[in-house]
Amino acid sequence: MSLQSDINSLVKSVDLELYDTSIVSEGEETIYRVSVISPKKDDEKRASISLDACVELTHMISPLLDVTPPVSGDYRLEVGSPGIERKMTTINHFKLSIGEKVSILADGKLKYRGLLAKVEGSTIFVQTEDEVSQIEFNDIIKAKTFFEW
Repeated sequence: MSLQSDINSLVKSVDLELYDTSIVSEGEETIYRVSVISPKKDDEKRASISLDACVELTHMISPLLDVTPPVSGDYRLEVGSPGIERKMTTINHFKLSIGEKVSILADGKLKYRGLLAKVEGSTIFVQTEDEVSQIEFNDIIKAKTFFEW
């Protein structure tokens, strides 16, 4: 099994969903970031992740990384939520964001803002004020969820 699938199994064991893993550099520090979301929704909004859940996952993932380090050299493990407004770069990000408001910039500089209705294969369906727009995943330049205050 790969490191990603092992981490995914640990995340699922505490009733959360793995959103993404990434390696980032901040200053001279390397960070292995594990982003998780709740599969539960409260009144159409995704439930929040508690600090205790992040700490628990950190303690579960850390020994795994001792055996299979994600990078060579020193790094810091960071487990948390990707946030209420988050980038969507994979088809799985779109699947995990169904029912949320999204902003998508697609090929030809077309911009879509609306509710992510569904994902079928590689087609993204966004409910705008006037219609349901279909966007091919490969035509997407940039996409993110957004929150209206």
